[in-house]
Amino acid sequence: MDKYNTGSDTLIFRKPQATDGQPLNALVNRCPPLDTNSTYCNLLQCTHFADTSIAVENADQALVGFISGYIPPTRPDTLFVWQVAVDPGCRGQGLAQRMLKALVERCRTEQSIRYIETTITPGNSASEALFTRVYTELQAPIEKTVLFSRKTHFADQHDDEVLWRGGPLDTRQA
Repeated sequence: MDKYNTGSDTLIFRKPQATDGQPLNALVNRCPPLDTNSTYCNLLQCTHFADTSIAVENADQALVGFISGYIPPTRPDTLFVWQVAVDPGCRGQGLAQRMLKALVERCRTEQSIRYIETTITPGNSASEALFTRVYTELQAPIEKTVLFSRKTHFADQHDDEVLWRGGPLDTRQA
């Protein structure tokens, strides 16, 4: 658990726990256009994937940030970032970048990851900027390919999901 003082507020960065499931559901609902999941799915993210996710709470113990991630079974050196949620009242303060960097550093140490992946819908400028900044800071080359296509996978009901793969990470930075 790490504490960060952000002026008037102290933020606590920690691994998620089962009691974060319902607050995570509420946080994602406050963060359109993020896809909402069931509370049960959020409970699994907070328990089964706690080692590859990060929760951020404020001094009032309210969940204000969350990144869910996992390690794909066929790529044990890769952290796949599923979703990044920041409470609207905490945006514009670099919280998403701090959460992602803290999660990556923890996973580099505990899980020996060398690559970071995510999917981004074209035009999601906030996510594109976040991952570009973090990959650049980590000196991780970026590869982009369409993972799930609008036509093939979504029956024209959802935009393409472009896979952003960054790495390999320099193991000397861990």
